[in-house]
Amino acid sequence: MENSLSTFLLEKGYTRVKLHFTKTNHFEIKASINGVKGLFILDTGASNSCVGFDAVDTFKLKVKDSEILAAGAGAINMETKMSKKNKLKIGKWKKNKVVLVLFNLSHVNSALINHNSKPVDGIIGADILKKSKAVIDYEKKYLYLKL
Repeated sequence: MENSLSTFLLEKGYTRVKLHFTKTNHFEIKASINGVKGLFILDTGASNSCVGFDAVDTFKLKVKDSEILAAGAGAINMETKMSKKNKLKIGKWKKNKVVLVLFNLSHVNSALINHNSKPVDGIIGADILKKSKAVIDYEKKYLYLKL
């Protein structure tokens, strides 16, 4: 019965992506935006998926100003920008027209670096997890996404 969750989900049309558990007790995941690979934190508590301002050129993002002020990870009222119509790929799971919030990720990356973890390009949040009908296997460290 060890693989029952995996077997069940794969039979139901899910794909499986390996998660890496960091020293900061976060799950890291590899994903690509607009065909460019990056490293992201998987954050069920983040309402929106985000990337840092410094990743605009890297991921070929078209950016618009946003009225939204972001809060999280110990910072509040951070200026944001929006980027719509992005292609996101996590493992075999793909989605077009993904909206990303851009904000200053430097405080997140400073904390990661201070704990000898790699800096990340962004955060995969609840918006994507909900769209993909995600299931997280915390014990085996896998993310399952519905194809």
